Amino acid sequence: MESLQKKNDIIVIAEAGVNHNGDFSMAMELINQASLSGAQYVKFQTFKTENITTLNAKKAEYQQKNELIDETQFEMLKSLEIPLKWYPKLINYCNQKNIKFLSTGFDEESIDLLDRLDIELFKIASGEITNKKLLKHIASKNKDIILSTGMAEFKEIHEAIQTLILGGIKKEQIIVLHCCSQYPTPLCDVNLFAMLDLKKRLNINVGYSDHTEGIDVPIAAAALGAKVIE
Repeated sequence: MESLQKKNDIIVIAEAGVNHNGDFSMAMELINQASLSGAQYVKFQTFKTENITTLNAKKAEYQQKNELIDETQFEMLKSLEIPLKWYPKLINYCNQKNIKFLSTGFDEESIDLLDRLDIELFKIASGEITNKKLLKHIASKNKDIILSTGMAEFKEIHEAIQTLILGGIKKEQIIVLHCCSQYPTPLCDVNLFAMLDLKKRLNINVGYSDHTEGIDVPIAAAALGAKVIE
């Protein structure tokens, strides 16, 4: 893959996440819609529930507020895992639709799976930015990395980048995404100047992970130099 640093075009990632809800036909439709949007990537989430939560973990407050059924965090996540047999079919369908398959890995076993599937870059979720063990494991694969920073302090972002570099990744292989972890994010809280501040203070390529409604903010982020819009 051409280095992220050398790409002239803005990379657009359509977020599918876990919105397939465990339904294969829904996952295929998410790919279809992402392709129609013109995005270069469609991104899912890859995890093994046993590796990221305990049997008795409670749901987050916002999840409890919106839940339709009574279930634990473990049960909810288990229902949202992508079965192994889906991956070849999803990747093949992406190829047919001229869009690239991408998935955020949340544990080492999942990173190894994505590596075996020859996924060309790794996306690191905001919540894993202080998970240095996982960061080192991702760095060992020596692939380009997109790092989200929602809720992280500058010190944590800097340490995450240093962890990746010490693991063997070059700075030019990393793009840092400014991200506000509100769903949806009010326009008054976007603060795209934070993206520019990250670029200046870290001397690194930056992008924007968008949770606002509409397209105005991503367009503004692109105009300000975002290399990735998610």
